[in-house]
Amino acid sequence: MASLSCDCRAMGRPLAAVILAAGKGTRMKSDLHKVLHPIAGRPMIEHLLESVEALGAERIVVVVGDRRHQLEAALAGRATFAVQEPQLGTAHAVLQAKAALAGFDGDVLLLSGDVPFIRPVTMRAMLDALHGAAAPAAVVLGFRPPDAGAYGRVVAGADGRVARIVEHKDASEEERAIGLCNSNLFAIRSEDLWSLLERVGNDNAQHEYYLPDIVGIAAADGRAGSLIEGEAAEAIGPNSRSEFALAEAAWQARRRSEAMAEGATLIAPETVWFAFDTRLGRDVTIEPNVFFGPGVSIADGVRIRAFSHIEGATIAAGAEIGPYARLRPGTIIGEKAKIGNFVETKKAKLGAGAKASHLTYLGDAEIGAGANIGAGTITCNYDGYFKYGTVIGEGAFIGSNSALVAPVSIGAGAIVGAGSVVTRDVEADALALARGVQESKAGWAARFRAAMSAKKKAG
Repeated sequence: MASLSCDCRAMGRPLAAVILAAGKGTRMKSDLHKVLHPIAGRPMIEHLLESVEALGAERIVVVVGDRRHQLEAALAGRATFAVQEPQLGTAHAVLQAKAALAGFDGDVLLLSGDVPFIRPVTMRAMLDALHGAAAPAAVVLGFRPPDAGAYGRVVAGADGRVARIVEHKDASEEERAIGLCNSNLFAIRSEDLWSLLERVGNDNAQHEYYLPDIVGIAAADGRAGSLIEGEAAEAIGPNSRSEFALAEAAWQARRRSEAMAEGATLIAPETVWFAFDTRLGRDVTIEPNVFFGPGVSIADGVRIRAFSHIEGATIAAGAEIGPYARLRPGTIIGEKAKIGNFVETKKAKLGAGAKASHLTYLGDAEIGAGANIGAGTITCNYDGYFKYGTVIGEGAFIGSNSALVAPVSIGAGAIVGAGSVVTRDVEADALALARGVQESKAGWAARFRAAMSAKKKAG
């Protein structure tokens, strides 16, 4: 058996990938194609595509069938599509890619769209084994799950030569006792692929054309397959909502460990949820119950306090966020700026040292360095039809419970008195007051209570 620690040398041969995604995914009970369900904020199949692209594949063919329009829309420009209709098994599915790979001469990876976490290093090890001393007809990725269940079994010798792969429904009791399972992921030369596929039959329990049968056919010709044994976490793909939850949990556990190993402090790691592209600097501290959506970048020394929800935001060094903050896409937080409890931002840029400490909404806004936004301030950025911007200059002070009706500009160093509704620009260093005149009518409250009490008694 080849090792994943092998020298992953470049073979100098072109690479193509065929990704199978034609299944119905009935166990998902969903109108969304199974491989488009997200893990860590990204459709499952896109995790796989990124790994394939990292290997430099010059052709990627996705075999589609059920709800193919969803895949064609989601992956447009990243792959060529081949249609499997009707769906007669995995070998039949790969055959549908023949036209898309016409004229291709190189190595082909056969992958499953619902097995998203196979790493580039593992795929490269498969390709290296394909051109190793054993000169196998194909290389299969095997794995040993905690529960072999209904997985197909790999019948292989101690030297890693594979005699055959048998589906669970067709396996004997002796074969079902084998712990080594088939991932249904293969590496093969293009010159061998089509001739082997065309010889696959459907004399089996499901009357389908099984892709793993190519290994047995090649072995009968005197060309055994080879085995690469990978980690179970790479080879297991979710098929139901509960299995997706388990896959998400496994991905998150790995990412939390990576984050801490790279210098972040997670006070309660099991309560922090990352997206596929979350970037963290060193000495970042993340308190319990924090959720990161896609597109978040956090610099060194940032503190994210408890119960914050952050997506599409860039946070500079030394900033503090939360608790109970919500940063929406387009937010840019400057160095040592502060977003406090129950503050929401959207397309807002806060300069260095700016503060919005509580109970505030900042949308389509630019806040200068050192500005202070008082509690209850909102930027009124939407009139029901269009969005408008608010600009707050450096060092400006916005009093509590103010409404800034965009488009509006508050000059540097200006002060807006508490409770103001600002509808016109405020010049630098000015004081703006925009509120009703307070009146006090002596004795009015007492007379009102007396009159109401009398009326209630009379009624």
